[in-house]
Order: sequence, then structure tokens, then C-alpha cells
Amino acid sequence: MGRRHRAGRPSGEAGMVTAETAVVLPVLLLVLAGAVAAVTVVGAQLRCVDAAREGARAAARGEETSLVTALAGRAAPAGARTTVSGDGTTVTVTVVADVALLGPVPLRVPVAASAVTRREPGTPEAAG
Repeated sequence: MGRRHRAGRPSGEAGMVTAETAVVLPVLLLVLAGAVAAVTVVGAQLRCVDAAREGARAAARGEETSLVTALAGRAAPAGARTTVSGDGTTVTVTVVADVALLGPVPLRVPVAASAVTRREPGTPEAAG
């Protein structure tokens, strides 16, 4: 004859579900942390690209280097570094930032972007 379980008493399978959950939960948290870190890095990379483009546009118009770095700094992630270089016909703006992946965790990833554009006709080279 088969065993009968009384209503309200857990069967042996209930303990298995708890054990499986205890094993799977840390893996799910790790996957979630990885996804958050990836989104953070991609977002910072896109901000660096936007900042470099903004700076390159300003530099192509012949703006001062201080204004170019200020404009790029507004669009860049916090703590980003902007460099401006060029020759007589083109200008390059590079934005580099170190991104914290998971807030207070001391792991940082560098992201960078550069934009190169031609100077507009009739504009002088920006004076540093």
C-alpha cells in the first residue's frame, strides 16, 4: 500500500525544492550583477562617444581648447579626461573614463572614444 500524506505536512520533495533554490539563487545573483555591470560599461562608452563628438564639433568650429574640453566634459561620464589634438586640417578629441562596474566594488574598467573631424574652412586653429 502507498503512503498517504496528511494535509499540511511537507513531503520529501519540498526539501529538494529548497535545496535547489539555495544552489540556483547565487548563480542568478551573479548573472544579474554581470548584466548590471555590462549595462554600466556600455552606457559609459556611449557617453564617451557622445562627448568626443561634441568636442570635435566645437573644435572644428575653431573654439578654444578650454571650451572644447568643457563641452566634452558635460557629456562625458564623471571623472573623464578629455584631450584635444590636431594639425592644420583635422582635429581629434579623445575622451577616456574609468568606470566602476558595481558601485563601491573597487573594480574599474577603462572606456574611451575618439572623434576626428576636419576644421571648417576659414576657422583658425584653436589656441590652447
